[in-house]
Amino acid sequence: MKALTFSRFGEPDVLEYIDVPDPIPTSGYAIVRTEAIGLNFADVYRRRGHYHLQGQPPYIAGYEAAGTILSAEGDSPFPVGTRVVFADAPYANAELVSVPFDKLIALPDDIAFDIAAASALQGLTAQYLVSDSHAIQAGETVLIHAAAGGVGLLLVQMAKRLGAKVIGLTSRADKVPPVREAGADEVLLYESDWVQQAQAGSRDGRGVDVVYESVGTTLLDSLRATRTGGHVVFYGMAAGDPPHVDPRWLMDRSQTLSGGDLWNVLTSAHERRQRAAMLFDGIRSGAVRVHIAARFALADGAQAHAFLESRRSSGKVLLIP
Repeated sequence: MKALTFSRFGEPDVLEYIDVPDPIPTSGYAIVRTEAIGLNFADVYRRRGHYHLQGQPPYIAGYEAAGTILSAEGDSPFPVGTRVVFADAPYANAELVSVPFDKLIALPDDIAFDIAAASALQGLTAQYLVSDSHAIQAGETVLIHAAAGGVGLLLVQMAKRLGAKVIGLTSRADKVPPVREAGADEVLLYESDWVQQAQAGSRDGRGVDVVYESVGTTLLDSLRATRTGGHVVFYGMAAGDPPHVDPRWLMDRSQTLSGGDLWNVLTSAHERRQRAAMLFDGIRSGAVRVHIAARFALADGAQAHAFLESRRSSGKVLLIP
């Protein structure tokens, strides 16, 4: 089979599209032929050598894809031919992926492969961020970093449905319209004095109630934008490692800084499929709109990585085998 691989860490040019052995059928696993693969910043972190990675060189990154079960060894919950999606199984940047049964999510007939691959990881992430990491209450002011990104656009929609005032942050003026269309009340640019503007746009002018921080390098500014007693949820580092935070800052302002990671939430097959069913219901009803920024052939994975890192994308980037 063909796969997108890398044997050393570095820039997108380390990626190679090569022939690798097909996955070996194993008891408790299904072989899935991928139809659409989700590209995420975690894959960029892995390519750079900054994130956990399974296997040996040539490495195959990726954890999210949608496709069809070709074979299954053991007591499979789904028959061969079932359309499925998965959000947390390694080696997804390939034509064939071996996926544990408990990681498989059956895909409803009315959810297309590309929509599933564009929403599984980021949709489930946004879902837990607004319910588990910080349960948004009506009337709160929420600041969302990278609001034009895949998770960001979904967070904007979900926060608005929960009754929050939403302030989105984005890097470029041409990304403002999709953030507004997703429901943001205000959209600020990173080049502006966004800390002061976010404070001014909060309900009492003293700071926002919660910040969803996914950039990393902006963590201290996120804390400054947050009110006394407010909350910053750190769940990504798209621009690099975050600065160290002096806990005395948190003490002096009674602020909370917490981390968020989807892998700590998807703790069982039941939890995974139940949360996915809620997400699919939202997509089906139109309450959640999935925006696909671009589709790249898997062979053009280096271009896809460069596009994602350029911060020119608005929505999800897909790889198509």
